[in-house]
Amino acid sequence: MAGGIRNQPNGDDDLVENHEINVTPFIDVMLVLLIIFMVAAPLSTVDINVDLPVSNAPVSGRPDTPVWLTVGPDLALSLGNETIAPDALAAELAEATGGDLETRIYLRADQAVAYGDLMGVMNRLRDSGYLKIALVGMDRASAPPAALAATP
Repeated sequence: MAGGIRNQPNGDDDLVENHEINVTPFIDVMLVLLIIFMVAAPLSTVDINVDLPVSNAPVSGRPDTPVWLTVGPDLALSLGNETIAPDALAAELAEATGGDLETRIYLRADQAVAYGDLMGVMNRLRDSGYLKIALVGMDRASAPPAALAATP
């Protein structure tokens, strides 16, 4: 029980120290947190069931000379800075990688390229034997303001 001001029987005017902990603020904080979690928990659920793949690959650094394959807005393919014909993709990649099918191909595409067209290019890469494909995007920090305004 909390101490009060009373006349002590021995005439001492000092207050007696109370060694009890006041738990009321602790209970108030816990109730507020409970309410926050009760409101936030339904918001964190996902309505779409997706089986995500598990990756155990180590983080790899960027090679000294990456192989860039670019898909332009007109679906033109460029390997590095050279424009190539879609039919010559396998031969040009073999020349650029020295025939090493384990070389990672960095694929970048214009924002206007449709998803189906990009998948067509990825299928051509797979058919050529190149299975390590890295999709390249632009960082938000390094993007020009016009590109940020165009993204939803």
